[in-house]
Amino acid sequence: QVQLVESGGGLVQARESLRLSCAASGRTFSSYVMGWFRQAPGKEREFVAGIGWTSGTTYYAEAVKDRFTISRDNAKNTVYLQMDSLKPEDTAVYYCNADPPPGEIEYWGQGTQVTVSS
Repeated sequence: QVQLVESGGGLVQARESLRLSCAASGRTFSSYVMGWFRQAPGKEREFVAGIGWTSGTTYYAEAVKDRFTISRDNAKNTVYLQMDSLKPEDTAVYYCNADPPPGEIEYWGQGTQVTVSS
């Protein structure tokens, strides 16, 4: 059974940090781009950051560039999102995503809540 399991969310003050983890299991993701998306109440889900599982190439939304860092540990099959200088507008449910190459299946985690208070 393929699973993406997020952890690390919580309640923090503005300007503090959090690190989210996404543990992937059940298949090989070497051809995938792993990413983080978020969805705030009343808004559409939006892309936050992505990383090529094999290449390590990273991608960021403009709103988080220079504050968030995505990384992966191939040995642990885990993707991380280090979030620094958090702002109240970063409050959302954060989802781990496995973006597939053509012909493969896309996967989503169940989400983890991040709340940033001012």
